[in-house]
Amino acid sequence: MKQILFLTLCLALVGSGCNRNAQNQAGKLENTTTAGVVTICVDETLKPIIQEEIEVFEGLYPKANIIPRYTSEVTAFNDLFADSVKLIVVTRPLSDEEIQSLQANSLYPKMSKVAIDGVALISNRSNPDSLVTMEQLHDIFTGKITRWKQLNAQSRLGDIEVVFDNTYSSTVRYIVEQVCKGDSLVGNITAAKNNESVIDYVSKVPNAMGVIGSNWIDNKNDSTHLSFNEEIQVMLISVDPIAFNGNSYQPFQAYLAMQLYPLSREIYMICTANRNSLPFGFTSFVSSDKGQRIILKSGILPAKQPLRVVNIRENL
Repeated sequence: MKQILFLTLCLALVGSGCNRNAQNQAGKLENTTTAGVVTICVDETLKPIIQEEIEVFEGLYPKANIIPRYTSEVTAFNDLFADSVKLIVVTRPLSDEEIQSLQANSLYPKMSKVAIDGVALISNRSNPDSLVTMEQLHDIFTGKITRWKQLNAQSRLGDIEVVFDNTYSSTVRYIVEQVCKGDSLVGNITAAKNNESVIDYVSKVPNAMGVIGSNWIDNKNDSTHLSFNEEIQVMLISVDPIAFNGNSYQPFQAYLAMQLYPLSREIYMICTANRNSLPFGFTSFVSSDKGQRIILKSGILPAKQPLRVVNIRENL
């Protein structure tokens, strides 16, 4: 009897799922701020946090079906301008020229800053060189520093192999604009498939240095968000001429809030749909107290949620 009941329950769940999909495909769900079907484009470096926001939103509003397409930043903007999507989640705002271009095509964008994260540098756990200055980073990304020995004369590692997620990534644009400062990005640089691939590659290659979004490095087993992914090492960065533990920082939430971590960036949701639509409703949810608390618990910095920073010192 229990087996029959279990089978009946499974068939009912499958049937409800099929009915929902059929309704979605037939367009029978009313398109409102909390119902309907919509595809959005999301910068792949932001996948962990946006996926969590979608899951909570759909749990609260069962008639809503948000289909995320995780892609490069360039593709996300191209799709917005082609009007193939009404909502993108990216790490830069629209320029004045881009706003004018959208408006010329009767698209009126609404930009919402929802969070602040960091661009994280990761290295292999066997690599003893975890400290780096902004000046050294400039020289690494412009080809002036090519070997680990140039950072540490005692290093036994060879060439520095820089790994990005993909050629059109927001992290590539960020490094060019904020670190290279107009100089060309050159050197021993490769592109993996995505942020997961970067983490996997760096965890296996001792001389690699990965560049990823900081919401990928959170230790999911640590609810305090005071540690990172145990597969890799997160490098510390200093703005001073010489880096040491006292003046170098990792992309912890508190250091983002205090503006001590030098590679921080803002996260935007850009919507061209009207105010009665599902894209606008999802944007409003992420910007709301509930949505901002999800970001707060993820380890990155919410744009609107107050954050209390407590300094904890070990007893000497």
